Amino acid sequence: MSDRWLVPLPPAAKPPYRVFVNGVPQTEGEDYRLEGHALAFARPLVKEGRLGVGRWTLMFFNIMGTYRRNDSVDVEYTVGGRPRVAVGLDIVAPDTGPEPPA
Repeated sequence: MSDRWLVPLPPAAKPPYRVFVNGVPQTEGEDYRLEGHALAFARPLVKEGRLGVGRWTLMFFNIMGTYRRNDSVDVEYTVGGRPRVAVGLDIVAPDTGPEPPA
């Protein structure tokens, strides 16, 4: 996977994992791979940042569509025999490469 979207796992998370993207179960090797202590996805994942004043204004007045893609990656894992769930993990987009010379 050269262009991959990484999802760092919580420090205490250990396999086996149950991984979900937008509530849909994912399969290791098919939908994602483990890379170090992160999940690597070949398909684009997007996490919308904070909404600015402009977006809030548009939403308030119901001007234009305000929906944007906002993927949520959730992981179930076990720590000390107790189940844990990490919801809405961070998504790190692939490196876009070096900046062009100025």
